[in-house]
Amino acid sequence: MAVNVPGVIVMVLFYLLVLGTGIWASFKSKRKQKKCAASEMEMALLGNRGINWIVGIFTMTATWVGGGFIVGITEMMYTPSMGLTWTLLMLTAYCTAYIFGAFVLTKPMRDLKCMTVMDPFQKKYGKTVTAGLCLASLLNDVVWMPSTLIGLGGTMSVVLDLSFDICTWISSAVAITYTLLGGLYSVAYTDVIQLVLILLGLCTCVPFVMRNPSTLNISETLMNNTLHSPWIGKPELKRSWIMIDDFLFLALGSLGYQTFHQRTLSASSLSAAKVTCIVAGFLLFLFGIPSMLIGAAVSSTDWNQTSYGSPSPYERGEAGFALPIALEHLTPPLVSIIGVGCVAAAVMSSADSAMLSAASVFTSNIYKNILRPQASDREIQWVIRAAVVVVGVIGTSLTSLKNSVILFWFIGAELAFIIIFPQLICVLFFKISNDYGAIMGFFVGITLRLLSGDPILRLPVVLHFPGCTLEDGGYIQYSPVKTISMVSAMGAILLFSYLASVLFNKNLLSEKWDVFNIKAQNSHPLTLKGDSIRRNDNEKLSKTESLFDPSQPMMTTTC
Repeated sequence: MAVNVPGVIVMVLFYLLVLGTGIWASFKSKRKQKKCAASEMEMALLGNRGINWIVGIFTMTATWVGGGFIVGITEMMYTPSMGLTWTLLMLTAYCTAYIFGAFVLTKPMRDLKCMTVMDPFQKKYGKTVTAGLCLASLLNDVVWMPSTLIGLGGTMSVVLDLSFDICTWISSAVAITYTLLGGLYSVAYTDVIQLVLILLGLCTCVPFVMRNPSTLNISETLMNNTLHSPWIGKPELKRSWIMIDDFLFLALGSLGYQTFHQRTLSASSLSAAKVTCIVAGFLLFLFGIPSMLIGAAVSSTDWNQTSYGSPSPYERGEAGFALPIALEHLTPPLVSIIGVGCVAAAVMSSADSAMLSAASVFTSNIYKNILRPQASDREIQWVIRAAVVVVGVIGTSLTSLKNSVILFWFIGAELAFIIIFPQLICVLFFKISNDYGAIMGFFVGITLRLLSGDPILRLPVVLHFPGCTLEDGGYIQYSPVKTISMVSAMGAILLFSYLASVLFNKNLLSEKWDVFNIKAQNSHPLTLKGDSIRRNDNEKLSKTESLFDPSQPMMTTTC
């Protein structure tokens, strides 16, 4: 098969359009910065907190509607054990996450004037504990990149007959370039273009896939399919707790991503941030429908009547390439090219967000607050650029593993759900939480999760929860093990924080053992806790700082 030259030309034009938009946005960013005299870091990472709700809705939606989202949903619909049941659960979970975030997390984060999701930890716990949580957040973003780039590499290699590596590296290079130039402004405004292209591309491809002569009516194969397993999935009663577990895992885990909070913190006002989350949540659900229809059509296709031939993609172990295979063999050449452009747009809309998210945490919380507090604006600007490049290169390099999109997707979500989310809830809403509890919560959550096992991550089951059964030579957990691990982590944070507070405040342990200065923190107001505690008894605490004063009432969750 020769290289699809018309397809390559169309892709070049598409990349030029996106790159041009990113460059235009970078100039807009510079003009805005000169006008309002904003710092380099504030402008690059949060757009000087001036993103209006319209652009905010586009960039919030586009961040989640990535290559992994589009290709992954098709793969889920085509996978017999998942199908429609699990896909609807995932989309509903994401919609719930946005609404929960809008009404619970947006206000306290904005009240604290945070730059990143790690700032509350920096203010309360100081450098040591925050550094560990920052590494978890960075790893989260790094593994997110390959999940979206793999979707593009597989699609372009199938449809355009280009090298997998060339496709991923070119797309990554374009995203790195415009992210370097304009930061959040470039990312947000290119997201507008990319989301429009995604919508047009998907709506163009779906009718051709579903009307292909080799494809049966999907309504007839929902429950009874002679060509493949029914695409409704396997909604078994015994898997009820697993489905509840997955729902909470996806809904609450999404709130542990820096990219979500970067959008809410960059909004021009609290009301704009809430509107952005709510509208984006419903749009996210709508953008999943075309991929669901394509997945149902793939499950209803007699592949022996197509140019693909028998056996089916699932039988060949190519379920992860269900979308590109459908574009190549069930649509005309021009339509398949449009589909590739749609996936490319989705990929870059998520890849740029992941790179900027990781660069934000590294620059603001590690470099500026830990390594070089005296760094100048000019220096910070170069650190942001270097971080974007490094994260982009590492994330793109991981695509060489060529694993399923879902595998990387789950690794990132596990980190966000079990490590970041419980820590964030405790630091925002429980005044008793401290460094000792944060450390113990980290280890308790991770240990329980690893011992629980996971077939997708290929972890053996060591700790058997109620309902764990031996099936086909392997143990299956029917208890909500991910949620148990998360709740246990949160419980450990609060329990050990309380114990540490009692031991040191009541002098049951010598103060010299209080390496995190918990007793000093309870005795004096804090301006910021680092390796040393800075106290100012005569200075009145600001509203932001007083939220972390243990002598004050617990922060309210009222929005």
